[in-house]
Amino acid sequence: MSKTLLSFGHGFSARALTPRLTAKGWRVIGTTRSAEKAQAITASGAEPMVWPGTDISATLSEADALLISAGPGPDGDPVLAELRADIAAAAPRFAWVGYLSTTGVYGDHGGDWVDESTALAPSTRRGQARVDAEAAWQAIPDLKLHIFRLAGIYGPGRGPFAKVRNGTARRIIKRGQVFSRIHVEDIAQVLEASLAQPNPGAVYNLCDDDPAPPQDVIAYAAELLGLPLPPAVDFDTAEMTPMARSFYAESKKVRNDRIKQELGVQLLYPDYRTGLEALLRDEREDHDAPDV
Repeated sequence: MSKTLLSFGHGFSARALTPRLTAKGWRVIGTTRSAEKAQAITASGAEPMVWPGTDISATLSEADALLISAGPGPDGDPVLAELRADIAAAAPRFAWVGYLSTTGVYGDHGGDWVDESTALAPSTRRGQARVDAEAAWQAIPDLKLHIFRLAGIYGPGRGPFAKVRNGTARRIIKRGQVFSRIHVEDIAQVLEASLAQPNPGAVYNLCDDDPAPPQDVIAYAAELLGLPLPPAVDFDTAEMTPMARSFYAESKKVRNDRIKQELGVQLLYPDYRTGLEALLRDEREDHDAPDV
C-alpha cells in the first residue's frame, strides 16, 4: 500500500525529494499558492494543489506524512494559521512531520561552531520568525515532529555561475565572515533517511563539512569557468540590498554530526568544491545532450 506525503510550499528542496519518494511508491502532493507554479511541481513527480484557496481537508486526512517548507509570514506560520486545529486533531495519525527551518535561528557566533544544542539567539527578524515557527509546531501535542535547520542552499539553477558569467559577481570581503551551505540533493537524502527512520522530537542541522568565506566560493566558480577573478569589494562600502546585507550579520560554522551518526547519511557533496564541480559537469552534459 502506497504512502502519501503532503508537502506544504513545495519548493526547491521538496522538489528534489520527490523523485526519491515516488521511486519507492510514495504519492507526493505539493501545495503552491499560484497555478503558474503547478507545472514545476508536476515536473518533479508530485501532484500540484493550489492552496490556500481550495479545500485541503480530504487530502490532509489521507496523508501519512507532512513536510512544511513554507516560510513564516507576518501572521506567523502560514500552515498553522490555516490548519492548526485540523493538524492537531490528526497529529497522532501522522507517521512523520518535517519542518524545514534555518541555521539562522542560532544567530551570530563570530565564526565559531554551533550544533543542535546551541541556544537559539537569532539576530535578524527572519531568524526570530523561524524560532517562533519552530516553537509553534513543537507546541502541538503528539505530533511526530522533526526539525531540519538548513544552511545556505544551492543546486541546479541556484549557484554562482550565472553571475560570474555575466560579470555581476563580486567577492564581498568581510573579515572573519564564514557561511555554511548545503547542496539540495543532500537535503533530499537527509529527508529521505529521516522518513525511513523517524525520531520524533529530533532536530538536525543540514550543512556540508566545509564552512567557508563566501568570496572563496565565487573565486572557485570563476576558476572552474576559466574566467577572471571577480572584483573584491569591502563589505562596509559595498552596494547591497538590505536583504543581502542582513545575511552578513551572522557568521558561524555549523556542525552536521547528527545527520551522519543518527541517520547514516554520507554527504554527496561534502564541500562547495565538489558541489560546484558537479553542477558545472551536469550543466555541460545537459547542454551537450542531443535533442530527442
